[in-house]
Amino acid sequence: MASSATVLTDGSLLSRLDRSLYKLEGIFALLSGLAVFGLMVLAVVSVSGRNFFNAPLPGYVDWIEQAMPLIAFMGVAFTQRDGGHIRMDMLIGALRGRALWAAEFITVTAMLILIVLLVWGSWSHFARSFDFGAPMWSRDSSMDIGIPLWPAKLLAPVAFAVLALRLALQLWGYGRAFITGTATPVGVPMVESPAEQAAREAASVSTGDS
Repeated sequence: MASSATVLTDGSLLSRLDRSLYKLEGIFALLSGLAVFGLMVLAVVSVSGRNFFNAPLPGYVDWIEQAMPLIAFMGVAFTQRDGGHIRMDMLIGALRGRALWAAEFITVTAMLILIVLLVWGSWSHFARSFDFGAPMWSRDSSMDIGIPLWPAKLLAPVAFAVLALRLALQLWGYGRAFITGTATPVGVPMVESPAEQAAREAASVSTGDS
């Protein structure tokens, strides 16, 4: 299941890098949200044109295909930082101390290996599409209105590279927590129980009301 989490901060280098990368991740997540909003606007324009003028938006499906990487990939690092991805907490939630940090370190290592492979594969896919000598620098284009596909293909390795940086920082955080034995590491999501989450949300609501 997806868990709500908090990320602790301090003045350490790890925490400063965490906050700096979080700003970039926030920009990427904003772009993803704007892409969703843009598709909603395009849908309204296309449906309105079809119903009222018998002229739907040209290349509507092409634009949807272009926006899919924005929606699917650009927010993954932001969600990883906040601990919002789907995961099974039945085992991890029962662990404490160094056992917990060791388990998190192992799982994040496996994720990082996978993401590095995805960066390599998606970059190769982009390289096959991009060509400085071709019209609009593209060897391929969309079926309807001929939009170059390389910008959409570039988004995947860029988003995965940012996620790889996030996972590397989390490995640093979990590794340091395992070595020091601290219960409050910085730069990693601290999973909250339902009771802790409810208490935090209630406190935020109370603060907003006052």
